[in-house]
Amino acid sequence: MPITNDRIEDRSDPDVGASVGRAMAHDSAVAHVRGTAVYVDDLPEPKGTVHVVPGYADIARGRIDTLDLEAVRNAPGVLDVLTASSIPEVNDCSPVFGDDPILAADEVSFHGQPLFAVVAETRDQARRAARLARIEAEAIRPIVAVDEGIENGGDLMPSYTFERGNPALSIKACEHRLEGRFRIGGQEHFYLEGQVAIAFPGEGDAMRILSSTQHPTEIQHLVAAMLGVPDAAVVCECRRMGGGFGGKESQAAQWACLAALAARRTGRPAKIRLDRDDDMRMTGKRHDFRVDWRCGFDHEGLLAGVDLAFSSRCGYSADLSMAVNDRTMFHADNAYFYPECRILSRRIRTDTVSNTAFRGFGGPQGMLAAERMMDAIAIHLDRDPFEVRMRNLYAPGRDITPFGMEPQGYRLVRRIMQRLARTGEYAKRRRAIARFNVAAAEGAGHLRKGISLTPVKFGISFTLKHLNQAGALVNVFGDGSVQVNHGGTEMGQGLHTKITQVVAEEFGVDIGRVRITATRTDKVPNTSATAASVGSDLNGMAASRAAGVIRRRLARLAARLFQVRERQVSFAYGQVRVGEESIPFERLTQLAVEERVSLSATGHYATPGMTWDRETVSGNPFYYYAMGAACSEVSVDITTGEMRIDRVDILHDVGRSLNPAIDIGQIEGGFVQGAGWLTTEELAFDEQGRLRTHAPSTYKIPTCSDVPADFRVSLFEQGRNRMPTIHRSKAVGEPPLMLAISVFSAITHAIASLSSRRLPPLDAPATPEAILRAVAALRSEAG
Repeated sequence: MPITNDRIEDRSDPDVGASVGRAMAHDSAVAHVRGTAVYVDDLPEPKGTVHVVPGYADIARGRIDTLDLEAVRNAPGVLDVLTASSIPEVNDCSPVFGDDPILAADEVSFHGQPLFAVVAETRDQARRAARLARIEAEAIRPIVAVDEGIENGGDLMPSYTFERGNPALSIKACEHRLEGRFRIGGQEHFYLEGQVAIAFPGEGDAMRILSSTQHPTEIQHLVAAMLGVPDAAVVCECRRMGGGFGGKESQAAQWACLAALAARRTGRPAKIRLDRDDDMRMTGKRHDFRVDWRCGFDHEGLLAGVDLAFSSRCGYSADLSMAVNDRTMFHADNAYFYPECRILSRRIRTDTVSNTAFRGFGGPQGMLAAERMMDAIAIHLDRDPFEVRMRNLYAPGRDITPFGMEPQGYRLVRRIMQRLARTGEYAKRRRAIARFNVAAAEGAGHLRKGISLTPVKFGISFTLKHLNQAGALVNVFGDGSVQVNHGGTEMGQGLHTKITQVVAEEFGVDIGRVRITATRTDKVPNTSATAASVGSDLNGMAASRAAGVIRRRLARLAARLFQVRERQVSFAYGQVRVGEESIPFERLTQLAVEERVSLSATGHYATPGMTWDRETVSGNPFYYYAMGAACSEVSVDITTGEMRIDRVDILHDVGRSLNPAIDIGQIEGGFVQGAGWLTTEELAFDEQGRLRTHAPSTYKIPTCSDVPADFRVSLFEQGRNRMPTIHRSKAVGEPPLMLAISVFSAITHAIASLSSRRLPPLDAPATPEAILRAVAALRSEAG
């Protein structure tokens, strides 16, 4: 699997510092490989720890007539059974709207909704006891699919619209018009470490919680509200997660609340770890959508009008659906200019688990709709989709988004696409694929090939202004070692490693001197979730500011002690240069202790220029855009529906990379996860609202064999963020997932070769069954 990135080896690059810009291993890489990295479930359980297991009714919707838990209470090892009436104060674990009960009472709203929780001496005893509950309920036929929700008028929250001009009139006046409907599936997070939390009761009303969470502050707040204590009485801690992908942004709170409630009632440490099947039933997924689209364009494929209507399955409660669906709208243009447009979003209520954040946060669904339109236009006009895409890119005079913002740096997309088309030999390979498909058709071959090159333009920032802030605490010790705590959480993405590099660069020391400690709400308060791809942007800047305060104190001390000017003091390679002299960093820190200079500081950062006003549809929701492009080549077996990704070329802009090795890993991982969403990962609910794909036996995430053998990833070597982010870097967590849309478009190209100028009716994910349906439909239309 070749990886290209000249900057990894170029030691003369002026953008590469002693620490920042270097390709360094993840801080837990060795521990991950050896299996010694400690996660919540690996921690030794204190003597007396009790175990909590949730229980639920086997219906998706209905009113509870009887909840008989007598047999549960009398089961071996059971200490307590928690119900809604056990909660002393607020029975809610929602992130925003107060509509997610920790334990439901009276009514069931989705299959798998917890009604009670068993507290027992062992996890096995708790699981066995939970099955003994006798629940009688009046079942009501659930609303499961988006179409059912629409037919029943089930809007969970008001619809929302971006509109410019008169798109209906514009489309009607066009030389060419197209319209269609397609469906975009959801996605299970399938983090390797499931939902887990341990709660430790403390002195008085104190409670300490270890949780696998992306948002410790939210857990602190919700547990405190449930127990009726101040936030300051609750401490939430997270050293690392075994994956999150958005599934532990809001979803981890319910389980932490149950552990804390059990700990409060028993006075003993309480632990909850969901079984994988229960985890998949009880937690939200990526939102699935029905997309209805219309567009008008000229003979060269240049758009004049666009009408996009997104209808998403939100589930039974709001969770984060408002922000997720808003971001779908923000990215419904991807990198293209819509002269006149309407982008409508409906958020549909269904009797299913509430869908939630997932890497990309609604953006991938919006981008996929845009790329579906590009493919449809190209097939209709019998043109190369790459030409259609290039023609519709943002350009001078055509540079305002549907929500009224000029997408800063948009010209970069064109440069990246042109570069990738050249280095990836797109035109040459497309001609070869055309010849292959013609020969396959003439020889009744069963394979067809496809290729596609698609862009990504992804907005970086939380669209809710107050979330764009972070804090950090830096302590320097007399021996020159450094300890850092910040508000971000590590879920495998390398955030802690990058923060280590930033702080090491600030002090001019080796990263081995810098230690990151577990994220804790009593060290850095009022933090935002580690989400929206801004973990390094926010926390890196906060940590840099905190370290900078201490460095300036040390510089002033050195200048005073050695009788030089402060500007003559510099820090590099473990040494402090003071005029013509040089002393070890640890010697200066020891002098600081002796001279009573504080070596502890906090830093805070708030992203400037965030002005988005949702009510007036105006302002600036993003600080900058991350951009890239991918070219994917696939082979499709039209007799079985099987598909193989043959080659992938990626060129992605990460600005001035803080760590090229980690960034490339994020790009590779994001792409593969996106390819899984669009090809293999299919969520299936039955008519009773039960999730049928609730285990790896029925839900297929990508495996090693699904990764393309020829996988070429390059960082755009001219990348440098125009905005003053931490060392001019750019976010890399979410944008790469959308590079995999090129795979879906390549599959579309392969199937489209079976019929002239007909868009294959292909929904996502493009599973073998979906591919066979699309092949059959094209053949049927062709007679």
